[in-house]
Amino acid sequence: MTALSEYANFKNGKKRPDEEGRYPVYGGNGILGYASSYNMERGVIIGRVGAYCGSVYYESRKCWVSDNAIKAEARTNADLKYLYYLLSSLQLNKRHIGTSQPLLTQGILNDIEVEVPEKKIQEKIAAILSSLDDKIVVNEEINKNLEQQAQALFQEWFISNPASSDWKIGTFSDITESMIAGDWGKDSEQGNFTQPVYCIRGADIPEVKAGNKGKMPTRYILPKNYTAKHLVDGDVVIEISGGSPTQSTGRIAAISQSLLDRYDKGMVCTNFCKALKPKHGYSMFLYYYWQYLYNRNVFFSYENGTTGIKNLDISGFIETEPIVLPPFELVSKFDNYCQSVFDMTFTNGLESEQLSILRDSLLPKLMSGEINVSDIDL
Repeated sequence: MTALSEYANFKNGKKRPDEEGRYPVYGGNGILGYASSYNMERGVIIGRVGAYCGSVYYESRKCWVSDNAIKAEARTNADLKYLYYLLSSLQLNKRHIGTSQPLLTQGILNDIEVEVPEKKIQEKIAAILSSLDDKIVVNEEINKNLEQQAQALFQEWFISNPASSDWKIGTFSDITESMIAGDWGKDSEQGNFTQPVYCIRGADIPEVKAGNKGKMPTRYILPKNYTAKHLVDGDVVIEISGGSPTQSTGRIAAISQSLLDRYDKGMVCTNFCKALKPKHGYSMFLYYYWQYLYNRNVFFSYENGTTGIKNLDISGFIETEPIVLPPFELVSKFDNYCQSVFDMTFTNGLESEQLSILRDSLLPKLMSGEINVSDIDL
């Protein structure tokens, strides 16, 4: 066993520059923004303090590592990508000092004892794991492209084209059947709270939009509430509480059968969200119109609340915000196209999930030498 300091050079990051630029700025939770200068050419970033203490990121580009993170650069006897996987396997989030404010130091990292093979073996291990991560990245890029195509088609068909005589002005209430309140229930089965469900939160919306399963918690609700509130294909979930000064409430996720099939129990939304049931054939039109307006910061005008938590006046929004209502035949055609996009998106997401499971199962076995890669030709 050898001290980790023999293979890596650790340094604390520094306060991020004020000037915006093209170099990614890393904190403990990944990329925070972009700056005009860099303090690392390529390396591994480790969350240093707070909730993301011990998180690990690999960056092959020039970047700025902020003072909330530690940068790790490989010494000559270490392969950088292998170092990334090694650090990822060490459960650094459990090695911090402090409780109320967790802290990971250079000293802690330097003193960790590791068993590292020769560099050629390191490169083979890194290549095996990278091949899985690379495919996950490809799937993510495909899904981003699919989403961009659907957004572009929506704008071309329903926004850019001038309205003809059979187009009308209306509101979202004209294409919505009903609104469903959320539920949070209990964290374990108690009394009459016996129905287990997955509960989609505002925090899960970005993952769902990307085609991923997300990390929805299991809750227990009243069976009668499940009957009234469970989500089905075509519903949309809206975040109605939260946001920030730069991010409004109103984030939206579409509930597709492809998403529901990923789970072994039914789904409801949390009580910080509401679900809309669009009229038949209008689900994707409503979803992309809502997203179009969200991207244009329309929802800031429909927020209220003075206690620091912003709330969306969703009823006021769907009843008063004017929208263009095209002929149903065009809406239906768009809906059919988007359903195929969602199917492809979640197929890619499922493959990425399976690849992640495979990578995570291989990681400790490769690092420990349980799987011998010396005879593998790459």
